[in-house]
Amino acid sequence: MFKILITEPIPEKPISFLEEIGEVTVAPKGTYDTEEALISHIHAYDALLCMLSTPVTRNVLEAGKKLKIVANFAVGYDNIDIKAAQELNIKTANTPDVLTEACGDYAMGLLLALSRKLKEAENYLREGKFSGWEPLGFLGMELRDRTLGIIGMGRIGQAFAHRARAFGMNIIYLNRNRIEQTTEKELNAEFVEDLKELVSRSDVLSLNCPLTEETHHLIDEEILELMPNHALLVNISRGAVIDEEALAEALHDQKIAGAALDVFENEPQVHPKLLTAPNTLLLPHIASATYKTRDAIGMLAAEAIEGVLKGKPDSDIPNLIRR
Repeated sequence: MFKILITEPIPEKPISFLEEIGEVTVAPKGTYDTEEALISHIHAYDALLCMLSTPVTRNVLEAGKKLKIVANFAVGYDNIDIKAAQELNIKTANTPDVLTEACGDYAMGLLLALSRKLKEAENYLREGKFSGWEPLGFLGMELRDRTLGIIGMGRIGQAFAHRARAFGMNIIYLNRNRIEQTTEKELNAEFVEDLKELVSRSDVLSLNCPLTEETHHLIDEEILELMPNHALLVNISRGAVIDEEALAEALHDQKIAGAALDVFENEPQVHPKLLTAPNTLLLPHIASATYKTRDAIGMLAAEAIEGVLKGKPDSDIPNLIRR
């Protein structure tokens, strides 16, 4: 029997699927959030199904003498040393595609809540301050004819763009490569090659890019200075794409009008200055949190594990990471 480690509880469907091919251990949340904890146990397992919070370092992979595959319960995989895995002939997998619609909905929801100050308005009511309709109460930004600048026009970026177009927004985008002309035309989207130009033209700036050496702290003090004072920032990519200290200062100084963040650089810790920043919507990394999507994420990871453990050709496992 194969031995499979799942680093924290996930939906039951993928667990039951994996129990058909091996002995599955589901660890309590937080058990394997350190390299040391993983190293002490990974030698016993043939497969690892892990979270973005799981540090799958070279040391961990070298300790996994039986390890054949690491499958991330996420689209991103910056927590895994992919180069080391390839050198050690350990397969890696992520979960593309299945999060797209849930994340597109969520990004639109964040923007609506932020632009119309829904959190502040609800708090105002719950605190007993609502005494009737106010002509100047909680004035926000209408989205029609505003410009949405998207950094990272992959599947999720495009899903957000489709929704924003339905609200009458204009789309500009920055991407490593220009998207297909048919998609660009469908979205009436304009490709902008320069980050500073994109930022200065955007009423709303959305971050949908992966975390790489190039995108680490991409949004820093210099870039924030270029944003219009009325601009809003939405991030559902990775926390470290933003210099959180610089963002917090910009919000406190009202250099930008607001930010909605689902991810943070040092999760689960949140920068203390962000916690006190005005017009800031902070959520605990829940962009993919629907029943359908979380089941699909788990099954995609589980199917990759099954394929590798049963010796299927790599070509039959579409979500293996190849680079």
